[in-house]
Amino acid sequence: MAANSSEIMTIGETAEYLRISLSSLYKLAQDGRIPCQKVGRHWRFFKPAIQEWIARRDLSSVQATKLQLENLPEKAN
Repeated sequence: MAANSSEIMTIGETAEYLRISLSSLYKLAQDGRIPCQKVGRHWRFFKPAIQEWIARRDLSSVQATKLQLENLPEKAN
């Protein structure tokens, strides 16, 4: 399956899409904490993979919050 060229983003486009700084995105990419591919000296990001990554992070955050709320001690009346 060939990817549409608008689905492949540069690091600048991805930083803008995520609304984070370039340096933060470089760090995420270098640490392997965001889905990406290095092509030569350039990072490339597949937009659907980034959208899935965001959704997984959101779901993890919701699940963590729910777990924290479930483990709160009950208030005595």
